[in-house]
Amino acid sequence: MKYLPNILSSLRIVGAVALLLSNVSSIFFGVLYLVCGISDIADGWLARKLKCVTRTGALLDSVADICFVACCAWTLLPLLRLPQWLWLWAGVIVAIKVANQLVALVMYGRCCFPHTLANKATGFLLFIAVPMTFWSIAPITIVAAVATFAAIHESCVLARAEGSARRPEGRSQSSHS
Repeated sequence: MKYLPNILSSLRIVGAVALLLSNVSSIFFGVLYLVCGISDIADGWLARKLKCVTRTGALLDSVADICFVACCAWTLLPLLRLPQWLWLWAGVIVAIKVANQLVALVMYGRCCFPHTLANKATGFLLFIAVPMTFWSIAPITIVAAVATFAAIHESCVLARAEGSARRPEGRSQSSHS
């Protein structure tokens, strides 16, 4: 049972890759998208419930999140008609996130993916907003605003962690999800 959260995270990586091979308009794609999204919530909850939270599990969860978002972006973004300003905004968010990782590499000698409430909220909102974006850009614009805050907040968490004995893990020192 203690490996179940990591198994869920690993399956989310497999599911994300399967999304790349699926027809976006199929029921299979929709079910797989839903299962991957739910597994993102379930793995962390289970890790805390089973008292098997680990740094490896948190890293695996972050890698699974990145794979899921990247595979969804590769599959869905070509189908969405987003205005140029939204693409530029997304580029700024990505640039901040990449800069955060470069700073973490310099400061801590490793990448750090703080599991802050803002990052969790961004992931959840992105999961529910992407399907709605086929009808309106309002939901994805809200996600962009929250993601901008989360990226800047992550910068602050990483900078603040240097001056203290804490690890740059965000609100929860050993969170899995």
